[in-house]
Formats: sequence, C-alpha cells, structure tokens
Amino acid sequence: MKKVLNTIYYIVLACISFIGILLIISVLPIKNNIKFLTVLSGSMEPTIHTGSVVLIKPNSSYKIGEIVTFSTNSKNNIPTTHRIVELRIQDGENIFKTKGDANDSTDTEEVLEKNIEGKFYFSIPYLGYIIDFVRRPIGLAIVILIPALLIIYDQVKRITKEVKKMKEDKKVEMNEVNNDAENN
Repeated sequence: MKKVLNTIYYIVLACISFIGILLIISVLPIKNNIKFLTVLSGSMEPTIHTGSVVLIKPNSSYKIGEIVTFSTNSKNNIPTTHRIVELRIQDGENIFKTKGDANDSTDTEEVLEKNIEGKFYFSIPYLGYIIDFVRRPIGLAIVILIPALLIIYDQVKRITKEVKKMKEDKKVEMNEVNNDAENN
C-alpha cells in the first residue's frame, strides 16, 4: 500500500509540475516566446486531436503545407490552428489561405502574415482537457487538495513513526534504569 501511495504521490506531483511549467513558460512576456494553446475543435483531425495542447512559436516566414495558429478579425478572437494551402503576395505582404485537415473547403477569411501567432511544432493529445479542468474552481481545488492531502498524510505518518520510536526509546531507557536499580 505504501508503494502504491508513493507512486501516486510522485505521478500527481510530476503532472502538476509539468502543467505548471507549461503554463508559466507560455505566459512569460518574452518576444517570440513559445505558446501552448488548447485545441477546441476537430478541424485538424487526425493530425491534431480535439483537446490537445499545441506548441507554437513565431517564425520569420511561413510556407505552404505548414500548420500555423492565427487570429482573425472575428468577434470572439479565438486563435485558429489550420494548414496553409495557398500563398499570394499583395502590396508586398504575404496573404495565406488556410484549411483545416478535416474540413472540405478552405477557410473563408484569408490570413495576413502579421496575424499569424506562430508555427505548429507538436501537440500533446488530451492534455488540453486536463488544463481546462484545472482552470475551473473544482479542478483547481482538486489539484491543490490532492497533493496537500498526500503531503499531510506523509507528515502524519512520519510524526507517528517518530513518536513510536521516542516511546520505545523511553521504555528501553526506563527498563535500563530499573535493571540498574535492582542490581545495586
């Protein structure tokens, strides 16, 4: 049982640390910093699954066939991750047509190069569901409570062990004093 709890403890701690590091890195105000974003739709299936976390990084240029994340002028301004399928130059500026791998047709809006947030490098399937869950109050509470309870459990166990050892040492010491008294 002890080994199982220790294993669970270290797995949970590693997961929380990993997610925390990802989130911290992606929000640092560093120019051309990497970003981790959660994929909310299945438009890039099977290349990128819904609920995946994607790593993107700004590049100096983009080519046909690359997967990029971009913002549009829409009201919700949620970034979209699609593949570049066409490139044209207008007034010295690159303009891209994009398409989701699972979509039948290209996106209706063209994408200006300045609106591209970065090139897709890799995805971690289903991690986005975990991050989304942790952002909610119940998820955050669980992520804080589970490690806290594991730490408290471990400390209570150590204290109990130490108290037993102290009692045992005191008992041995008392027996020695009694034996010395009887021998004199």
